Amino acid sequence: MSELVPEPRPKPAVPMKPVSINSNLLGYIGIDTIIEQMRKKTMKTGFDFNIMVVGQSGLGKSTLVNTLFKSQVSRKASSWNREEKIPKTVEIKAIGHVIEEGGVKMKLTVIDTPGFGDQINNENCWEPIEKYINEQYEKFLKEEVNIARKKRIPDTRVHCCLYFISPTGHSLRPLDLEFMKHLSKVVNIIPVIAKADTMTLEEKSEFKQRVRKELEVNGIEFYPQKEFDEDLEDKTENDKIRQESMPFAVVGSDKEYQVNGKRVLGRKTPWGIIEVENLHHCEFALLRDFVIRTHLQDLKEVTHNIHYETYRAKRLNDNGGLPPNKKLCASLKRSGEGFILKCWEQVSHRQPFLSSDPPTN
Repeated sequence: MSELVPEPRPKPAVPMKPVSINSNLLGYIGIDTIIEQMRKKTMKTGFDFNIMVVGQSGLGKSTLVNTLFKSQVSRKASSWNREEKIPKTVEIKAIGHVIEEGGVKMKLTVIDTPGFGDQINNENCWEPIEKYINEQYEKFLKEEVNIARKKRIPDTRVHCCLYFISPTGHSLRPLDLEFMKHLSKVVNIIPVIAKADTMTLEEKSEFKQRVRKELEVNGIEFYPQKEFDEDLEDKTENDKIRQESMPFAVVGSDKEYQVNGKRVLGRKTPWGIIEVENLHHCEFALLRDFVIRTHLQDLKEVTHNIHYETYRAKRLNDNGGLPPNKKLCASLKRSGEGFILKCWEQVSHRQPFLSSDPPTN
């Protein structure tokens, strides 16, 4: 009797390494035009950027946002009433604008949080803000799972949260620490020291170091987070920002003054003009460059790839999938896919799926 010889197992397919081709061999191809193609397409669709400002009243939140975008984009600038009272609870007010510069359009939404930290009892006053941020993730998620979803889903997610720290010169308040501890997990937080012109240079430097130390001791991550640095260049640049610039000590002003024959944004004091964009006076220019000129796209990507994906995974894991969508169920019934519909409903309601259940035609 002949011995059985086992058949040799097929070797797993190994992907071929890309072969480098000398582009000069066949002349010009035109690959380099892809950047211009992307630029034209992006300029047609425009950009969305949603920025939230949080802090006590009187810290200059509205003024700083107006200064950042050199436009009247804040809540106070749009509809401010001098008789307006401090709300009893935290309110969320979003105002949208379209800003255009050099042919580039950006739909800017400023989300203000009047009432934050202004009450005698501020316990859990961050909860309405956290709820609002998660509601925007939920809206985006529901649009994503639609069968006939929109070509371009409206993006109302909060890409950046500027948290305003009072320039006490001493230490962070318990409210500051609690807010950033809770919200840093769901949104990109950038801490800023408001009205930095109320401190001397020495006080400002010491306060910045103290704030950084307190954030580190309490395990609070602010943007840009260390674990999200993708390459050495990003890490080197962001390390410098984290160790030297954060938190940005800023002064905001939407008023112009004449200084040495030039019109500058600034604040007038008995001893002179504090120039907002002068690095010797404050760090507003560093904040503006950071948020708009160097990290705007990264803020959006971290929001989508990290914070939104974390919310999405938790949402689907906790609920066993999204609740049955009425349009989806109707579509499945019309198409006769009863078995798929049954699976969907069982998973959505966390019911065990019985393998003995026969599929229905």
